[in-house]
Amino acid sequence: MINTDTLNSLQRSPTGKRHTPLVETAFFKSLCQSAAKLVPPIVIIGLLLGIWEILCSSASARLPAPSRVINETWELIIDPFFNRGGTDVGMGWQILASLKRVAYGYSLAVLVGVALGVLVGQSTWAMRGLDPIFQVLRTVPPLAWLPLSLAGFQDGHPSAIFVIFITSVWPIIINTSVGIRNIPEDYRNVARVIQLNGIEYFWKIMLPAAAPYIFSGLKIGVGLSWLAIVAAEMLIGGVGIGFFIWDAWNSSRISEIVLALLYVGIVGFMLDRLMGFVGKKITRGTSAG
Repeated sequence: MINTDTLNSLQRSPTGKRHTPLVETAFFKSLCQSAAKLVPPIVIIGLLLGIWEILCSSASARLPAPSRVINETWELIIDPFFNRGGTDVGMGWQILASLKRVAYGYSLAVLVGVALGVLVGQSTWAMRGLDPIFQVLRTVPPLAWLPLSLAGFQDGHPSAIFVIFITSVWPIIINTSVGIRNIPEDYRNVARVIQLNGIEYFWKIMLPAAAPYIFSGLKIGVGLSWLAIVAAEMLIGGVGIGFFIWDAWNSSRISEIVLALLYVGIVGFMLDRLMGFVGKKITRGTSAG
């Protein structure tokens, strides 16, 4: 066994000075890296909040200062899941209602977008026929689809889902088709040599090769979905973070609007990071986005 004197001697340099243990060095390095990432945004956010507080603290200010926002929305912050019936529910329920609509519309967009993207990427005829249509329709603003969807569905809930779908499907189609067209010819030749059937080629060659492009489209699509639902809910009513913002505006509750916008930004950021994380794990860090 190695005694204490031996350990001490191993930690000393030839000059007699003790070496810093590797564990302590790694921990200090990790701490410095974390600080380098966290300190700049904390400082910038602090400065922005300070400027905001100074500009909006006067009696003539039309927007509330951060301190006033916290005071006026404290109950919403500490109890986000209260339920008093109807649309009088906490911010947590409002966000969950919006996320539920996003989940439906975005899932449908993924299924349709990947399928059409594969078709357009594989078939030159389909690309020439459908690509001009896609390029025109994708430029239509999300809210421009809402009156048409309300006329067709006669209900706000499926109309909002349709707006999410029609907004997020285009980047998925376009990125998937680009990924399919960029599959190396060597991969196709290997598939022919080992005589893969259509289904085997799709799962073993096509999807893995195009996955970086597909997930790039999925990441863009999820962000557009969240933008679309907030805008759509302002018009369709009911429960949802978009309706909450519009209702707060009609009641002149500006501080609640500020809090809702903060939550909207945080949720959108989390959705973007989640999709990026999943994409990196599946594509092993080769995502085209």
